[in-house]
Amino acid sequence: MIQSSPDCFRRYREMFTSQTSSFQESIDVDERDGDFDNEEIGGYSQKIQQINSYYAIYYYQSRRSEASGESVEWSQGRSDSTTSQDDFSLTLLDSSLAPEAEPELRSYISRRLSKGALLGGMGNIATVNLSLSEQAVGCYCCLLEQEKSPQQPETDGNGWVVCLLGGSEKGLNAFRIELDKYVQGLQASLTPEMENLETDVRPYLSCWYEEAVMHIHRVVQLLQPNVGYLLHAALSHKLVEVTGADEKTKADVARFIKAASLQGLVQEDTTTSSLCKAMSEESNSNLIIDFSTTPPTLTNAVSNRFCDDWIQAFLNAADRFNPFLLRQILENFKLKAIQDMNNLKRFIRQAEMSHYALFRCCLFLQNCGNGDVLLQNARAEHSSLPEACGIINVLEEFLSEQAQGTLY
Repeated sequence: MIQSSPDCFRRYREMFTSQTSSFQESIDVDERDGDFDNEEIGGYSQKIQQINSYYAIYYYQSRRSEASGESVEWSQGRSDSTTSQDDFSLTLLDSSLAPEAEPELRSYISRRLSKGALLGGMGNIATVNLSLSEQAVGCYCCLLEQEKSPQQPETDGNGWVVCLLGGSEKGLNAFRIELDKYVQGLQASLTPEMENLETDVRPYLSCWYEEAVMHIHRVVQLLQPNVGYLLHAALSHKLVEVTGADEKTKADVARFIKAASLQGLVQEDTTTSSLCKAMSEESNSNLIIDFSTTPPTLTNAVSNRFCDDWIQAFLNAADRFNPFLLRQILENFKLKAIQDMNNLKRFIRQAEMSHYALFRCCLFLQNCGNGDVLLQNARAEHSSLPEACGIINVLEEFLSEQAQGTLY
């Protein structure tokens, strides 16, 4: 078993620095394969993609509720835009689709409802073929059920079907959480009479793409190469303060941080809490972004080689106005960080019994470019394990010496 005395640490460091570079060739092939090719990262989508977005909203009415005289009169006013089935009718309320495409969408939604494929409050994403320039387009649909009322039991089961169309099915799936939240935010404004269609509902639906999908793009466009500091802050649980900006920009940055964070994916809740608490106590280490200047001014900005290597991929996708590609790059960034964290945890377990594995730990941290973040997470996760903490002490000293060596 590896001892954790200072003399032992010194012997390990001497061993690290005395090894030749050829030893790195013995690192497992699977670790090398786990790395992303920098050329592949920087070469996403070599053309600008203009992505059109559309929406449609329908009133879903069960046959039972149509016995109400008011409901019948309401539906008759839209008979030319109503599709009827045995159990329900579907009436168009508003749409930004072309006149020839909307009936095709309504027919598709009607088939989905007949099969019970749309459940209340749960978004459904699929590819639909409509009379649009794109032909095949991603379609998010959600059935918002009308609030049940004891005074009007006949309205039970009625509701609104909201459809958001744009990009591809895969692209919309990457923003499922944001789309669910955005559509749920509409429910409070919906009434069967739709008196506020033009004042509230239509403007809200018209902005769905800008509000639910484009926030990552806006942040990258604002920060440009400085986005690497935001990526590092997200991985290291550093608090980010935004000044000199409107509420929308502050919300965009907060959503970017949440999307880039590994919270809930890698660590236990207690580990995450301890990291966040430690970072909040070091208020002088908070990343401060001041948007009152052009370009924005950053204070306490910290990054590393791992985050810097991804900057160009984000900038390329942002320049081509493809938010779906940006989200995929962000997910790939997180996946690589998770892979590296899992590799480090495996090495630490092995290093408790093997000098060879400990040396591999050091080589891995030196080459991955994300050693500071990985060790920060590892220390929080292994805080109750003395042997692991001893290994982490060695690794931190090694990285510190390597960093000092680059200054001279």
